[in-house]
Amino acid sequence: MKREYAIDQIKNPEEPFDMIIVGGGATGLGTAVDAASRGHRVLLMEQSDFAAGTSSRSTKLVHGGVRYLKQGNISLVLEALRERGLMVQNAPHLVHNMAFVIPNYKWWEGPFYGVGMKVYDSLAGKLGLSPSKVLSKEEVVAAIPTVETEHLTGGVIYHDGQFDDSRLAVNLAQTAVECGACVVNYMKCLGLIKEGDEVRGVIARDEESGETHEIRGRAVINATGVFVDELRMKDDREAKGIIAVSQGIHVVLPKAFLPGEAAIMIPKTADGRVLFGVPWHDRVVVGTTDTPLKEHSMEPRALQEERDFIMEHAAKYLTKDPGPEDVLSIFAGLRPLVKSGDASNTAALSRDHTLMVSHSGLITVTGGKWTTYRKMGEDVVDQAEMVAGVENRDCVTKRLQIHGWTRADIAEKNLRVYGSDAADIRRLVRERPEWGALIHLNLPYQKAEVIWHVRQEMARTVTDVLSRRTRALLLDAKASAEAAEGVAGLMARESGKDAAWAEREAETYRTYAKGYMF
Repeated sequence: MKREYAIDQIKNPEEPFDMIIVGGGATGLGTAVDAASRGHRVLLMEQSDFAAGTSSRSTKLVHGGVRYLKQGNISLVLEALRERGLMVQNAPHLVHNMAFVIPNYKWWEGPFYGVGMKVYDSLAGKLGLSPSKVLSKEEVVAAIPTVETEHLTGGVIYHDGQFDDSRLAVNLAQTAVECGACVVNYMKCLGLIKEGDEVRGVIARDEESGETHEIRGRAVINATGVFVDELRMKDDREAKGIIAVSQGIHVVLPKAFLPGEAAIMIPKTADGRVLFGVPWHDRVVVGTTDTPLKEHSMEPRALQEERDFIMEHAAKYLTKDPGPEDVLSIFAGLRPLVKSGDASNTAALSRDHTLMVSHSGLITVTGGKWTTYRKMGEDVVDQAEMVAGVENRDCVTKRLQIHGWTRADIAEKNLRVYGSDAADIRRLVRERPEWGALIHLNLPYQKAEVIWHVRQEMARTVTDVLSRRTRALLLDAKASAEAAEGVAGLMARESGKDAAWAEREAETYRTYAKGYMF
């Protein structure tokens, strides 16, 4: 996956693209894979890096949505459970089964949640991961050794999926390229090209070179997440906003706070959300909140009340109360929810996706979640084929293996997320043994991985590497800042940059990482 090759395709097109996708998050990438795998000519552009926004800041879960079941949204749960099963099949190196324990502190919670999770199991059908069951108090403590035991009566265990979100995003970009798509990061859409009243392409600026391009396409797809209204209004100044933005934050703690292999799930908190404590890369991710916001940005920050909420609830359900000194990282993400009635209560808004086509033919897709990214892509391309006037072709992504697919047992923990690419990273270490060294003693990543990110994964900045190609920023923000200088030096030597570039990149990252420190 080479950015230089993508830029050449943009500058020297043989003919207009069938579909131009604006937005390189889960939705845009899923759409690019679907369209390219059907044989269409596809361009995907992202103004920053792949999954730089919401799609790298999730709870790291692939799930049907237990709380949607409670809301009675059976169709959404059915769809998500089906897609969860497909993700496990299509990207087994990144998506895996995880046990979740619901501790019960009232006598009625055992039967209530026990029955609910059996319904959840039955909806998953043949794509289910493992059956749920009711646990005794002793079994709950065995699974969650640090659970609060005062008034604990027992619990329920069920199974859902866990994954690494930004790693899947990178693999989807690679899959799209392998299917023939042109995929590029740091390419900002400035506006739309129109012929008469119809959208016929985009005007885009290369954020690295500053060069502007007019790019023709038969259909333009707006998959920009919380920013969809901005592009809609470039199409139609009178368009009314459809997005209600909700913020969710997560706190990352050391593994000692949840030492087992199972996650803990609290089905109802003060703001009506589900709270999770999830083992992830030898850390624990605790979240999330649901805070309505009036404004949105590429770099949201956790509000003080959100920090307090997470820390208070973690202390309530764990025997050891986490303090500020225990927090390794804190991150915030924005959810693009489609307005419906009173948008001030974002917890009540649907997480289903919405697809709409303007009078000019601009296709907008928003809402949804990582679990249903593939289905969103399928729905969008079905519509885009009609708008573009191209041949209707069957979707093939239900059984399409994502780049890196393997069921092999990879011994090195840091290489498991690369799947079949792990062998190539090992080869780099054999060629240059010094690249086998860690980038920081408190992080699990080798220097060879940085080289791989530059050569094969279109990493352009230190932030690309430390935030999304690796997850160093989320695993330990302070350590990642200390690693920035060394990573910048590796990237500079590999990509032909000078020492001044490396120094600027390291300093930029150190400033960036401060926003993730508690």
